[in-house]
Amino acid sequence: MNDSTNPALPRRTLLSAGTAALSAAALGACAGPRGARRESGDAPGIAPGSTILFQGDSITDCERALEDNAAPNLQANLGFGYAWLAVAGELVDRPDDDLRFLNRALSGNKVYQLAERWDADCLALAPDLLSILIGVNDIWHARGGTYDGTVEVYERDYDALLTRTRDALPRTRLVVCEPFVLRCGSVDDTWFPEFDHYRAAARRVADAHGATFVAFHAMFERALTYAPPEHWAEDGVHPTSAGAALMAQTWRRVVGG
Repeated sequence: MNDSTNPALPRRTLLSAGTAALSAAALGACAGPRGARRESGDAPGIAPGSTILFQGDSITDCERALEDNAAPNLQANLGFGYAWLAVAGELVDRPDDDLRFLNRALSGNKVYQLAERWDADCLALAPDLLSILIGVNDIWHARGGTYDGTVEVYERDYDALLTRTRDALPRTRLVVCEPFVLRCGSVDDTWFPEFDHYRAAARRVADAHGATFVAFHAMFERALTYAPPEHWAEDGVHPTSAGAALMAQTWRRVVGG
């Protein structure tokens, strides 16, 4: 069942722009007063002294170092994508709050593969806040014939993963990020309406476990009104620097700081 060698999602997927462009995007992601990121009715923010863990697939992994990834808050250990940009903004705004950000996402993962490494890569870390973005591989690998999962399997496995997390870490705040694709590159109209069912499943799982929901797909749909899909994700799946910066801004606004 394990298809981690699938060429559709290599171990490492580069963003379309280089590190310098991402660093510039980080400045935009954290610009503005801290309070401007929050909206009325948002979930509580991140408490001082918290450990925040990002989990998921290549979109979150995004070239993070694997050899020595214990230290928090280092760009090499956080990758070059939205997670790093969100962290950079939080560290600029909150230098005295002793926040510890970790990234244990792994390229190519589906939900069942998160579950296989969950004890070491989540539960043992005991995060105060856990943010998960997972789902595109669950449909992409099934479409490619290398995985026999369905949306029902995705929802069942995801629900079981969060139940296991709640049982082990009852005080951990859960954040479920909506899986997304854009109609360009590897993604065309044949992905729909099936992909919308995965989005809906992620939302149901979030609601069932009282998790904060970050609506990334809906965010990108709004962004298409002022820039084409290739501006946000050239292959339809992996964000460009602009896409990563937009995700970071949205994550910070919804999750709170």
